[in-house]
Amino acid sequence: MADNEKQFEQDIESFLISPKGGWQKATDAGYRTGFQYDSTGVFTENYALDIETLCTFVKNTQPVQWALFEKRCKSDPQKKFYKAFQNAVDMEGLVNVLRHGFKHRGQEFRVIYFKPETKLNQLALTHYKENICQCIRQWHYSPHNNNSVDMMLAVNGIPLVAIELKDQLTGQTIDNAIAQWMTERDPREEAFQFNRRILTYFAADLYRVAMSTRLSGSKTYFLPFNQGSNGPGVDGGAGNPQNPTGGYVTAYLWETVLQKDSFLDILQKFISYQKEVKKTTLPDGKVRTDTAEKIIFPRYHQLDVVRKLVYHTREHGPGHNYLIQHSAGSGKSNSIAWTAYRLASLHDDENRAIYNSVIIVTDRKVLDSQLQDTIDSFDHTLGSVVLIDEKKSSKDLLKAVNDGKRIIVTTLQKFPVIYDLVGDTTGKAFAVIVDEAHSSQTGQSAMKLKMALADTSDALAEYAELEWKAEEELDASNDKFLKELITAGKHSNLSFYAFTATPKDKTLEIFGEEWIDGTFHPFHVYSMRQAIEEGFIMDVLANYTTYKTCYKVAKNIPDNPEVPASKAMKLIRRYAELHPYNIAQKAAIIVETFREVTSKAIGGKGKMMVVTASRLAAVRYFYEVQRYIRQQGYDSLQVMIAFSGSVTDPDIPDSEYTESMMNKDTDGNRVTESQTKDVFHEQGDVLIVAEKYQTGFDEPLLHTMIIDKKLRDVKAVQTISRLNRICPGKIDTYVLDFVNTAEDIQEAFQAFYTETSLESEINVDLIYTTQKKLREYKLYTDEDIDLVTSIYLDPENNKNNVALQGKITNALLPVSERYNSNLDQQQRYEFRRQIRSFVKWYNYITQIVRMFDKDLHKEYIFCSYLSRLLPSDETEVWDLGNKVTLEYYKLEETFAGSISLDNDGSGQYDTPTMKKGSAKQESKSQLEEVIEKFNEHYAGEITEGDRILAEILMSKMSKDDVLRKSAQQDGEQIFVNSVFSKAYDKTAMDAYKESSQAFSVLFSDPRKYAALKSALAEIMYREFCQE
Repeated sequence: MADNEKQFEQDIESFLISPKGGWQKATDAGYRTGFQYDSTGVFTENYALDIETLCTFVKNTQPVQWALFEKRCKSDPQKKFYKAFQNAVDMEGLVNVLRHGFKHRGQEFRVIYFKPETKLNQLALTHYKENICQCIRQWHYSPHNNNSVDMMLAVNGIPLVAIELKDQLTGQTIDNAIAQWMTERDPREEAFQFNRRILTYFAADLYRVAMSTRLSGSKTYFLPFNQGSNGPGVDGGAGNPQNPTGGYVTAYLWETVLQKDSFLDILQKFISYQKEVKKTTLPDGKVRTDTAEKIIFPRYHQLDVVRKLVYHTREHGPGHNYLIQHSAGSGKSNSIAWTAYRLASLHDDENRAIYNSVIIVTDRKVLDSQLQDTIDSFDHTLGSVVLIDEKKSSKDLLKAVNDGKRIIVTTLQKFPVIYDLVGDTTGKAFAVIVDEAHSSQTGQSAMKLKMALADTSDALAEYAELEWKAEEELDASNDKFLKELITAGKHSNLSFYAFTATPKDKTLEIFGEEWIDGTFHPFHVYSMRQAIEEGFIMDVLANYTTYKTCYKVAKNIPDNPEVPASKAMKLIRRYAELHPYNIAQKAAIIVETFREVTSKAIGGKGKMMVVTASRLAAVRYFYEVQRYIRQQGYDSLQVMIAFSGSVTDPDIPDSEYTESMMNKDTDGNRVTESQTKDVFHEQGDVLIVAEKYQTGFDEPLLHTMIIDKKLRDVKAVQTISRLNRICPGKIDTYVLDFVNTAEDIQEAFQAFYTETSLESEINVDLIYTTQKKLREYKLYTDEDIDLVTSIYLDPENNKNNVALQGKITNALLPVSERYNSNLDQQQRYEFRRQIRSFVKWYNYITQIVRMFDKDLHKEYIFCSYLSRLLPSDETEVWDLGNKVTLEYYKLEETFAGSISLDNDGSGQYDTPTMKKGSAKQESKSQLEEVIEKFNEHYAGEITEGDRILAEILMSKMSKDDVLRKSAQQDGEQIFVNSVFSKAYDKTAMDAYKESSQAFSVLFSDPRKYAALKSALAEIMYREFCQE
């Protein structure tokens, strides 16, 4: 046969109706008999199913129920069964009827049987094999025309999947198939009505696949259903790779997804119906109810990751960690929910449940509402799902764990309260799904979670062998010290499934896979690059504008007092940032940007977020933006604010501001903090935030972001990604950044644009170096450590936390006194840094390995208490007052365009290292000198397009990790005379090559070149050391 669409169609059918494909070849004759006419030949209704096949299935699998049904029917039992079936679909929807069947006059009927989780139920397995799964080509779905769909898949006569195929060799592509679904297939047809027959519509050609779950004419939305350019679960972009077997590129659709057993599995465990009811109180007091319905079919990366996790778990059992790096906008909540339900029902070859409970953990103090709603919306046929939200206590969590509830959703912070109350976990296994896995997984809450759930019998046997003791001699249940020792490291009964878009280095080592070359990688990747290229999220860097704020500050007093340099510098910077003129200029830009850009986006529905550096800045912006709106007569703009707690303005006596006090809806009613999101979605235009809503805020109408805050690394990615949610009519986003450079943002995003990995594992023995350095201060002895640990481990003290705290702090008093009397301020600062580093790294290391070092663990217990008792030294209070004045001010646009990211760029972390104690000597400088240095950074020549040479060089070198490391580890002389000198020479030469005209004056004057080098060395050494 020639290369054409029919050949393509036939090749697909050939696989599907083969023994491997599992489907039966059929025609649409049975569906045509469902076109009903009255005695005069007038059309009455379309069954849109093969009623004879459906009834045959029911007769074969449920003979008793069918016999009784037939007996009750006076005539035409097939037609009456159709009516009973259709009534159930009308009331409950097809997804529900497929999953649960329906009742008719007291009898329960199943229209499909799914594969049982175990082999114990042979009758269910027999019924599963009796499903009639048919593949039909050229399906004529309507009595009103002769149109046909290329291919349809039906189970027991019920049409569930429809496919339109195109072939590039005949000049048509997937775009033609999508257009056909949108323009030539009437969504009012019975076969295409939502949640009544067809559940999934595919469009496919030789290279690409797309999918939709609802036909809505020209508004039909098709999602890409491709593997990724390098295959599923690995780093890559949009599209599909070559087929390794040499077949069709899109063969995965029918060989992997639509193969009979695979599709029935998707139908049973993935496809879900979700209904959202939202009530809005109108100005007249009436309540408007809006209902949104949708059917969720897994995107390919979701289907792939869940199945790969399930397969690996079934093959290897519990005791493994998995890191899933899925971009924001990837449908992570659904992936977590599907993973949880699959793991909760997973059995091994011996028909034993692999996990006793699946526990979904988030490190947010308030349970993520989106995740909570997603989990709760799925069917609960596998057993009880317990949501331990903010309305419930740790006692509820304890009961759920001890009762063996199948799925438990909770926050990490509830485990420290119950860890020692959970019953015996010997022989039990748990799956812990971590939402947004980050550094909190290395802290005490994560350790307490492991102490609550871990089966430590293997670790106890290992410890007994090291101690030359019999296991019977050791009782971890009554020995707190021993229990803590053996809880460290990984455990054979605990598996962690960690989901995040932005994995950090520690996250990779704890949850990632170690490859043969020693690097650590995620188990599964759906990258930001692929999500953007597939259109699942917006490219938030495509329209990015940066500004540089030029200031010049002058001394406003006659004398020139000595002041703490770094503190004065920060206060002067804050003075400039909060200066009314600065706020006013930027507020005008904010409002005009909203009017010119945001208000015209998303069909006039676009919204803006303004990210500020502090709560006070947010408050001042809020009132200045409103003042400008009134001044210009822009009364229609609705401005809201979001921040936690309360804040006062030092320039306004007796002032106090809270979010709920400042926010009002369009009717003038107060808006509580819990209402802010909803009111902003319904009525708001501009939301001004300070450390709030920069993560986890899902508002698809958010189009524009104004940034007036320094953002770095993960924080930059999480904040700006608030814009990336897609919605109908949203074709772009816009960012205006007053603080960060395009290079800063590019560096932050590049790390997470593709796969993120870790160079190698940490050298855990570095902890002993820090331990030795702590001992060199001679503040405590082994006797001090023994005293504190004996108090800590005394069972009587553990019954009363007050007694424990009092006795330990009393025992530490002599150490605290030696700290204050024997060390100077600089030594105290260094000691605090060292002891906190020791505690933090011990927590991290024990997540990875078991060291069984009793002396080290005792010192950790001691230091964990001591570190919290040592306050920072009192610093000199210095008030800026009216000592300075803003002399010059200018906003200068420095970049406008798209910030491009490298598809092949590395996102690899270096090996984690322990931070060393570094100097924090607060130098004294005369106020005039501090102001001069500030102006060196921020003023420059206030002329169009000019920048200060020093600022350019400092900006470039501030990103040099070698310089930063040298400043924090080497002495000042090595830094200034060796490391910095070479870096300065290279940076200056590179800058000259980039802009020879601007830098020629520097190279033509050796004295100026040397003076600038000396000044920058001093300033940068100080700043690096203070980080």
